[in-house]
Amino acid sequence: MKSPVLSSNSAMAYLQHLNAMGVSSVPKPLKPVVTESPDKDTLLKELAQEARSCRKCSLYKTRTHCVFSDGSSDAELMFIGEAPGRDEDVQGVPFVGAAGQLLTKMIQAMKLKRADVYICNVLKDRPPGNRTPSPEEMAACLPFLEKQIEIVQPRIICVLGSVAAKGLFGPQVSITRIRGQIMEFQGIRVVPTFHPAYLLRNPSAKTDSWKDLQLVMKLLAE
Repeated sequence: MKSPVLSSNSAMAYLQHLNAMGVSSVPKPLKPVVTESPDKDTLLKELAQEARSCRKCSLYKTRTHCVFSDGSSDAELMFIGEAPGRDEDVQGVPFVGAAGQLLTKMIQAMKLKRADVYICNVLKDRPPGNRTPSPEEMAACLPFLEKQIEIVQPRIICVLGSVAAKGLFGPQVSITRIRGQIMEFQGIRVVPTFHPAYLLRNPSAKTDSWKDLQLVMKLLAE
């Protein structure tokens, strides 16, 4: 409801009333306090701290570092992998081992720089012996990934491998069946492809993976 507008006579009467009550002056209204929303980097930094403090599964007991992310918070393209490996656990950065070196080459082949994209995993801690993450571990970590996606808001997500695909789309999906398709998660288009570690073991699959990356490039160019 709008506040009533006083006429000049009413305003004068009101001031005289205040004067009679001993009020000699009326303070100026305070300027509204404008608070800026935290930027993406700040939000991601706070989220990373939450991940480092998380005790929802037992992986924190055996990790060296919580491996949160790498790359730009303003990236149009996000890569999501499975979990940190030994090299990632030691350095605290995702995709820095042999598979990470291949991913960097894949990114460069797309005419992009690693610093231009955002890279993360479903799990933030390394499973001992690089074993496949359990459903309970994935469920515990998935809220962090969902929040990362919400903050970064990439235009395209490229899911790397079966575990990451299951994390986003459920245990029923098969990477061999959905790779190269355009899917959707949180309103963002997703292209699944093979994990770089799989490509190192199966070089013949690189042809299909490159087709998937070309599709990503096409979507980015739209």
